[in-house]
Amino acid sequence: MSKKYLYLFSEGNKDMREILGGKGANLAEMTNAGMPVPQGFTISTEACTQYYKDGRQINEEIMADIYEYIGKMEEITGKKFGDVKNPLLVSVRSGARASMPGMMDTILNLGLNDEVVEGLAAKTGNPRFAYDSYRRFVQMFSDVVMELSKSDFEKIIDEMKEAKGVKLDTELDADDMKALVVKFKDLYKSKMGSDFPADPKVQLIEAVKAVFRSWDNPRANVYRRMNEIPYDWGTAVNVQAMVFGNSGNNSG
Repeated sequence: MSKKYLYLFSEGNKDMREILGGKGANLAEMTNAGMPVPQGFTISTEACTQYYKDGRQINEEIMADIYEYIGKMEEITGKKFGDVKNPLLVSVRSGARASMPGMMDTILNLGLNDEVVEGLAAKTGNPRFAYDSYRRFVQMFSDVVMELSKSDFEKIIDEMKEAKGVKLDTELDADDMKALVVKFKDLYKSKMGSDFPADPKVQLIEAVKAVFRSWDNPRANVYRRMNEIPYDWGTAVNVQAMVFGNSGNNSG
């Protein structure tokens, strides 16, 4: 039997901190307690260690496991990754067993693309919310995963607000958000030399790699040396179904 690298929240508990990391163990324990936790899965710290053993690559076995567990999430949520009518959107978070600075920031709304966002707008009856979620995702992914400058995206927002004669992001409407998505994707292409990834599975794998890479960034390495945290502990990755507090007046 091959090694188990992934765990649904329902498969873990608080005593599995070494494998699931702090966040993953807590999410599992809250699930066990019957709390209404948005469900998902944890990619274990051992998968991170294996990523480095494999020359900073996610091997085929772990890749297949990730796709399998996305399927399990689809069954749990009744939603489908990349589906237009009822899309599954996820957050991706790092979660080492010891909380430490330097780890990857959270990615939200992963799974959106030009087709899925239209489905989200129709499903919620709120196009502004859908396109605001999409432009936030493009900006977060570009910044956190691809390490493009956040300020370049903020500059585009500021220019649009100035052109519209408004001061707050919330004063921009659905059409403005659509325009921001186009401008953000154009910026991504000019910086990266390729289109923004539209395939949700590609988005997910790139985000997971970014979490693993963050374990080895300079700030994290300095913190570990100062606090005598072993390098081979690795970090876990938590993939969790998105819930929204801003999709309408009944959302919360």
